[in-house]
Amino acid sequence: MTIRSIPRATAATMLAAALTLTLTPTASSAPHAPPGPPGPPGPDLPEPPTFTEVEVHDPALVTAGGEHWVFGSHLAAASTTDFVDWEQQANHVTPENPLFDDVTEELADALAWAETDTLWAPDVIELPDGRFAMYYNACRGDSPRSAMGVAIAEQVEGPYVDQGIILRSGHREDEGPSEDGTPYDPTVHPNVVDPAVFYDEDGELWMVYGSYSGGIFVLELDESTGLPEPDQGYGTHLMGGHHSRIEAPDMMYDPDSGHYYLFTTFGGLDSFGGYNVRVARAESPAGPFYDAAGHDMREVAADPDLPIFDDESIEPYGTKLMGNFLFQRELGDPGEGDGVGYVSPGHTTHHLDPETGRMHLIFHSRFPGQGERHQVRVHEMHLTADGWPVVAPHRYAGAEAQKVHRPDVVGDYRLIDHGRAISDEITEAVDITLEQDGRISGEISGRWKLTGQHGAELTVDGQIFTGVFSHQWDATAEDWALTFSVVSSEGVSLWGSQLQPMSDDDALAAVVADLPLHGVDEALSDLDLPEHGTRGTTISWSSSDEAVIGADGQVTRPGPGEEDAHVTVTAEVSLGERQESASFEIMVPARPEPGLVAHYAFDGDLSPASASPSLADGVLTGERIDDLHEDGSAEFTDGVAGEALALDGTSGVRLPDGLIADTDYAVSFWVRPDSVSTYTTTFFGARSDTAWVSLVPDAGPDAGSNTALWSGSQAPYLGDTGTQLPVHEWTHIAVSVSEGEAQVHLDGNLVHSGDGFPEVFTTSDGVFALGVNWWDTPFHGAIDELKVFHGGLDAEEVAELAAR
Repeated sequence: MTIRSIPRATAATMLAAALTLTLTPTASSAPHAPPGPPGPPGPDLPEPPTFTEVEVHDPALVTAGGEHWVFGSHLAAASTTDFVDWEQQANHVTPENPLFDDVTEELADALAWAETDTLWAPDVIELPDGRFAMYYNACRGDSPRSAMGVAIAEQVEGPYVDQGIILRSGHREDEGPSEDGTPYDPTVHPNVVDPAVFYDEDGELWMVYGSYSGGIFVLELDESTGLPEPDQGYGTHLMGGHHSRIEAPDMMYDPDSGHYYLFTTFGGLDSFGGYNVRVARAESPAGPFYDAAGHDMREVAADPDLPIFDDESIEPYGTKLMGNFLFQRELGDPGEGDGVGYVSPGHTTHHLDPETGRMHLIFHSRFPGQGERHQVRVHEMHLTADGWPVVAPHRYAGAEAQKVHRPDVVGDYRLIDHGRAISDEITEAVDITLEQDGRISGEISGRWKLTGQHGAELTVDGQIFTGVFSHQWDATAEDWALTFSVVSSEGVSLWGSQLQPMSDDDALAAVVADLPLHGVDEALSDLDLPEHGTRGTTISWSSSDEAVIGADGQVTRPGPGEEDAHVTVTAEVSLGERQESASFEIMVPARPEPGLVAHYAFDGDLSPASASPSLADGVLTGERIDDLHEDGSAEFTDGVAGEALALDGTSGVRLPDGLIADTDYAVSFWVRPDSVSTYTTTFFGARSDTAWVSLVPDAGPDAGSNTALWSGSQAPYLGDTGTQLPVHEWTHIAVSVSEGEAQVHLDGNLVHSGDGFPEVFTTSDGVFALGVNWWDTPFHGAIDELKVFHGGLDAEEVAELAAR
């Protein structure tokens, strides 16, 4: 079954991602109790949730003293008691990280072997004697050269003390054999990262691990020491090989079914990588593991005759639980924004409550239009009657599983088909109706059933999907909604989220009230004029002056020196035979004369050197663009001309709002990095957290760690310059955008040119900064002679700016 998707920009994905999962001894070895008795008729739901967000990439769970802790890459950690309200406990591999006395010294051997300064996904588990063992790992990232070790602490929060390296990978020819006594072969031997440690049904300790390279392996451990039992080499191979993009293994034992469930993540972790969660099961932790379609997961591997990181060969395998999706908010739907969805969700861990049997899946995710920003998410999980996991569509908000009544199931839903693809496309929901007579109508057709207390069964295209109905918090509508999550015997998952009832008259009124031109007094660029709204409404547009604003929303601004234009735009909203209209008066300002808008020389202060007399000074920030330090003092150093702004990696400078308010503009500045961090920005501008422009010295694996002009929007843009800015040297950067064409010059040389650059600065209140944004590590280095222009720059003008 195929459902329409939103295409997204494609890019090469990351080599190997840090992933890990964990489980406490009690949670993994005790049988889960049956659910409690059903509640009274109708949902008995808690108060609306107040979520606290944390950033732990590649989370791994351990429960200790009534608290749930997750540990992740870059030595991040967070804790919670209810999976709703979280507290960040640690982050970054620095001497100040509280999990170690000084992790840079304590784990120096692992960092040295891996030739890196950071750590990937760890796992923490409680040993039988009450101590906590952290399975840490470090990796180069561009190869499977990795080291894994164990550190022990008396308390879950540390401090952890190193017990030494237990596994290595990526051995070079002059370094001797690998762990199994043979020369290291990355197509068959594992990358020793992403550990997940667990107890089996007999209380024996195991570790599953691996990422890309030779695949996923499992080892037996000594539960008294936490170290591997001798003479196992790398252990038993479970799946993957030939650099197939499979990682982040997590093992859950279910005592009721007697199955071991192996969760893995396929694809690449970045926002363009198509990360998606899959599961297989076995009767032994050493396998063999099979998916719902009966595939032997030992056979999953990339085709060695195809290019590296071949995804096509592994797509058919594994029961897919979730991938990229968007429960989009249609015009007229309750709430605000574009809806709720995930990009590259993965690296799962889980919690199985030994008293109630309730299961939760915990993972990190990125989000539509928000680049590499990531947060922890928790979703409730259930087993079907056939013993396969299904994941609830919305994040966990504290609601208990309850009896569902058939009349409540009837209604309109948004449906996500997760399919089987490994893709950077975001699957958008389609509308269906579960009819009173058991039919499914709308974008798909079929039959539905309510079974037992809250079991769900859908028949679509001859396939039977089973799972559960449950009440969940719809963050867009800000209300509780009935949902379903089902999976087929072929390993395809469907999610549904019920829409609030709405009459035709209410739908018309809601769409008219939600038209995007409300509050729009002026248009600087093309307008978004939607043609459809909620519940099948259609919208047609007309304009009093189509030469200025077309019926398709295209805006043609008067030229420099001409008068501003005033246009009436009218919307006709229809549903069946009903119709309503609304008109909007919009001013279209003439284009400004090309030329200099702002110049910041940074000669000892943050004031503008020229341009508009009303232009404000820059303001020092902390680590984020909104963390303003009005009374802070900026630092300066020797610059290209006079002094330059010096940023130490913990702060930035906020520039005046509205600095650019046009589709054609240029930015010129000098930069001298003291160090280069992935995704760190030098110049940043944004209309919102989903529409932004950033010049990043290291754009990550998508661009081979090259410097790039990056824009996040519904149509992301990654302009690779083909090189990375040198450290400790001054480089001149010029970015020019004109009529949708973007150019980047380094030291006067054109290094990138591309069409289709998104129109980001379409309002007069955009935010701008140097060295910081809302998400990433601040820039460490110097910036000088910032100049901003109306209109683009030609090669001669760029060469003049780059001259020293």
